[in-house]
Amino acid sequence: MVNDDSSAASSPAARPAGRTTRASRPEVDPEPAAEPGSVLEVHGVTVRFGGVTALDDVSFTAPGRQVTGVIGPNGAGKTTLLNVLCGFVRPDGGRLSFGGTELGRLRPHRLASLGIARTLQGVGLFRHLTVLENVMVGAQGQARAGFWSALGGLPMSDRDERRLAARAGDALDRVGAAGLAGAMPDQLAYGLRKRVALARALASQPRLLLLDEPAGGLSETEIGGLGELISSLSAETSVVLVEHRMDLVMAVCDTVVVLDFGRVIARGTPDEVQANPAVTTAYLGVEESGE
Repeated sequence: MVNDDSSAASSPAARPAGRTTRASRPEVDPEPAAEPGSVLEVHGVTVRFGGVTALDDVSFTAPGRQVTGVIGPNGAGKTTLLNVLCGFVRPDGGRLSFGGTELGRLRPHRLASLGIARTLQGVGLFRHLTVLENVMVGAQGQARAGFWSALGGLPMSDRDERRLAARAGDALDRVGAAGLAGAMPDQLAYGLRKRVALARALASQPRLLLLDEPAGGLSETEIGGLGELISSLSAETSVVLVEHRMDLVMAVCDTVVVLDFGRVIARGTPDEVQANPAVTTAYLGVEESGE
């Protein structure tokens, strides 16, 4: 996984030492009430690890059929937020809901049944399964046959397998990898493996797709294609994109949420966020005056 925060594309500019402290961060206006049709709602979420506050009263909404970007310097709390949304981390305060269902106490495996899927920073593919079989894993939540049916090779299991294979094939076609169904993951270049990982998430036909730094390790050409793909996906699902590549975020996102020291310091359209002095300060940093 490539994560080079020193690149020009990863931040508005190179970030010198001496970032401002949490206490000097400006306050951001409260999030407006969620509009009708909003899919994901996060209200006042706080997460503490011992004496460290990783997320501090974070609130935002991610409407359906839009791309919501989450950005911020290293250590801003982006990964923690994603882990909260996936159920891997339980917040100490606040609440979050998806489609009207409270998520705070649901186990990660329950989220798939609600239509929530996530990609990882790495690819996480099974080496000994074909590309098609890897993508079928993502659709297992849609299987109708139970364990004993599959074990006994009953007709229902066969029908299930054909149906899941067809769904996996559609997902591979969606990401431009239909011709790779019979390949093994180790035979593919990294960029293609990331597309397969995305297809695996799409095979569950999610209503909310969480993308964890999908541009990591990709070439400039591949990032351009990824941006077009993400934009097309937002026509049918809500997308939350956590990403370091500012060029990608600004190109595909409808709304951008900026975290720093675990707090939301800005939110708005890409143009509004780019013009916000608090965002520039968070990425550039300022020297403390000592006063």
